[in-house]
Amino acid sequence: MPAEPPPSTWLFPPADSADEHGIVGIGADLDPGTLLAAYRSGLFPMPVEQDGAVAWWSPDPRGVLRPDDLVVSRSLRRSCRRYEVRVDTAFSEVLEACADPERPSRWIDAQMTAAYTELHRLGWAHSVEAWDDDGLAGGLYGVSLGGLFAGESMFHRRSDASKVALIGLVDLLGTGGDHLVDVQWATPHLVGLGATEVSRADYLGRMKRAMGADGPDWADPAPGTAS
Repeated sequence: MPAEPPPSTWLFPPADSADEHGIVGIGADLDPGTLLAAYRSGLFPMPVEQDGAVAWWSPDPRGVLRPDDLVVSRSLRRSCRRYEVRVDTAFSEVLEACADPERPSRWIDAQMTAAYTELHRLGWAHSVEAWDDDGLAGGLYGVSLGGLFAGESMFHRRSDASKVALIGLVDLLGTGGDHLVDVQWATPHLVGLGATEVSRADYLGRMKRAMGADGPDWADPAPGTAS
């Protein structure tokens, strides 16, 4: 079981008070209690580009992926056989790869890295990884709250590796029920895998139902090839 940190000293405005860009507020801190309070309120942190200050976001529409909606093409299914999916065996390396300063639109800075490393130590943040004979090929990380997985970032070093990690995540969550992957924004890449856009109000309802559902057993997942 993850360890519940001390509660945040900050009080977030309601998610539906976001401005036209989806920002609810700027500031606060990245303590574990603050991060968990944000996710439980339907928010997520991301620095504002111009000054690096942390903004708290609730975009409308919101990108989500229901496990039942995952789309796996024939070619991607073949790619799955090239990789072994593992969980939480290289969280720091996944986080470092996602924070690579050479990546376009990089937003994961030192304070974000430290915050999610601590959240991982407490048992809330997790990585799903795709490995091959040459090592870590791709992966993703995010925060698990019951049946909700709030995805933060993903990367790949070899073809389809991040997609295979996402398939591995869906396998962990299981199909049916109220489980949900929050992908924040439904990019074309994620839409091709089955992600859709929903309204903020719809997301908040789905989020609450997902958090109330049983989540995967991160302490003893079964590694293997994504199905």
